[in-house]
Amino acid sequence: MQALSQQQLKTLVGEAALEYVSGGEIIGVGTGSTVNCFLHALERIRDRIKGAVSTSPASTALLRELGIPVLDPNDVDELGVYIDGADEIDHHGYMIKGGGAALTLEKIVAAQSRRFVCIADESKLVDLLGTFPLPVEVLPVAERRIVRQFEAMGAQATIRQCGGAALLTNHGMHIVDVRGLQITDPLLLEAQVSQWPGVVTVGIFARQKAHVCLLGTGQGVRTLTFCA
Repeated sequence: MQALSQQQLKTLVGEAALEYVSGGEIIGVGTGSTVNCFLHALERIRDRIKGAVSTSPASTALLRELGIPVLDPNDVDELGVYIDGADEIDHHGYMIKGGGAALTLEKIVAAQSRRFVCIADESKLVDLLGTFPLPVEVLPVAERRIVRQFEAMGAQATIRQCGGAALLTNHGMHIVDVRGLQITDPLLLEAQVSQWPGVVTVGIFARQKAHVCLLGTGQGVRTLTFCA
């Protein structure tokens, strides 16, 4: 049997995520190539959902192209489900997110949702978070001090660049990418870094962990369910 390509795996998990979309609800939608596969599958049942809250301009544009209403998070009390990918996910449902620089809105939408369904290929499943650089969204005025705080922990921290200058997020902030961390206690590190003055959002999703992960594997879609 020929091995499935990464694109085929993304399509499989995107299709599988439809099972978690209930009729009459507003859903949360992330961003990325795997989420795009989910959105193209979602088009088939678009008349069953009331609308979506999107975490990125790219997903917003695709949702509108597919005829799905896009709502502002402030206009929605609760979302039935949030479907998004992850840069890393461990066996407890804790994740690193923010590779696309949308981590603040992603965390807001995750907190608004009754259930977080992570869709990913099996390369994203890890025993210990930290191989993927940890994104931290920061106020520009505080970025150098935050870099030094991570360096004092033995990590390497750099300000993410775009076109020779510091990348600006949708909120006008900068991203510090942190390498060399072994995140043995995601809940503790998320809480600690979130308290540093100047930090807007840390890309550890431990309090807003995944409830379910649909993992694309060579044998098909593997469903991981995590304790609350």
